[in-house]
Amino acid sequence: MSKFSTKYLNTTIELLSRIRDEEQEALDQAAKTMADAIEQGHCLFAFGCTHSSLPIQDLVYRAGGFMLINPIYGPGITALDIKPTTISSAMEQMPGYAKVILDNSPAKAGDVLILVSVSGRNAVPVELAQLAKERGLKIIGVTSKEYSQAVSSRHPSGKKMHDFADIILDNKAPKGDAVLEDKGMLQRFNPVSGVTSTAILQALVAATIEDLLQRGFTPPVFLAANVDGGAEYNDRLIKQYRERIFYI
Repeated sequence: MSKFSTKYLNTTIELLSRIRDEEQEALDQAAKTMADAIEQGHCLFAFGCTHSSLPIQDLVYRAGGFMLINPIYGPGITALDIKPTTISSAMEQMPGYAKVILDNSPAKAGDVLILVSVSGRNAVPVELAQLAKERGLKIIGVTSKEYSQAVSSRHPSGKKMHDFADIILDNKAPKGDAVLEDKGMLQRFNPVSGVTSTAILQALVAATIEDLLQRGFTPPVFLAANVDGGAEYNDRLIKQYRERIFYI
């Protein structure tokens, strides 16, 4: 059995256990914020740059997924499908780009914006959080407190993403993200934030669904399209909630 793979899995389990034990109050608060917005007729949005976009994409348009979370995509920094990939790293450090992204989204005052940024230092997530806050959105920030506190800001304000968040969910990733080390390697390897950020967002969705059910509101959730009747079921719900769904 690989010692590295076992250590990675054990480390990940430890971090997920910490999230379960240490982030429940923040998860409940964030879920209440999302449920309040839905009950009041507002919308939910989510954004992340490059790898921080992937946990958000894991929530969207999938079997068992909550229909009302709308991803906001920034061209060039949504995924790693551009070449050379290094362009995306430069773009997420560009002041001014966040305004272009937010101006071209349907997000408005009263809506909720989930922002994922592991280090919280780059200009786009910082600026997006700042602008969204100024425009009256509620900000739920998913970040690593340890990582963010250990690095300087790349935004002219000197602020980091968490400085503008109403609620912070800590994904527990270490500075630099990687969790394995060996004397034969100059640097740590195997990042963990993808796993922990995805888990914390799925936990947030679960808590939001629970909160809505307790209010007597049945949340719209995708049925697997490969189940008989799934596509028809989904089409009905999409039509019912079309004013709050922007990704279809």
